[in-house]
Amino acid sequence: MIGLAIAAVVVIYAIVIYNGLVRARQVKEEAWSGIDVQLKRRADLIPNLLETVKGYAAHEKETLEKVVELRNRAQAVPAGDVAGRAQAEGMLSQALGRLFALAEAYPDLKANQNFAELQQTLETIEGEIQMSRRYYNGAARDLNVKVESFPSNLVASVFKFDKAPYFEIDNPADRAVPSVKF
Repeated sequence: MIGLAIAAVVVIYAIVIYNGLVRARQVKEEAWSGIDVQLKRRADLIPNLLETVKGYAAHEKETLEKVVELRNRAQAVPAGDVAGRAQAEGMLSQALGRLFALAEAYPDLKANQNFAELQQTLETIEGEIQMSRRYYNGAARDLNVKVESFPSNLVASVFKFDKAPYFEIDNPADRAVPSVKF
């Protein structure tokens, strides 16, 4: 009878652990969805921004083309590839930084109301991307702790729960302030 009670407690405990792992995985996936939404908003804003800049900085074609190329590359990364998406988005962020630095050289462009609104919207989206990234990384951390901690790691390995990658910029060059030369 005592053996049956111990077995029942172990099974109930395993169910509780399993449900905790499922909850953590769902929170991580919800958090990734939040990042994805913000990255999509940024990607949708970029063509409008580029069209505004084109009229003022037509001879800066290389910078504009690079932003378009990196935007397309970022959108082509498969949905589940967190590390690939982080790398592509980091490169896009750096190119956008060069684009805004370029705008400093064109006073008429800086004074353009449409450009100013687009720039403000992009800054807002960048802030939301950072908040979403922090939320996702927190959710990934919580899942990873459960996947690696005893005794939940036993349940995680049986049901094939994997660690979640963090959404971070790995390349130090992506963190650097862009240099713009005229």
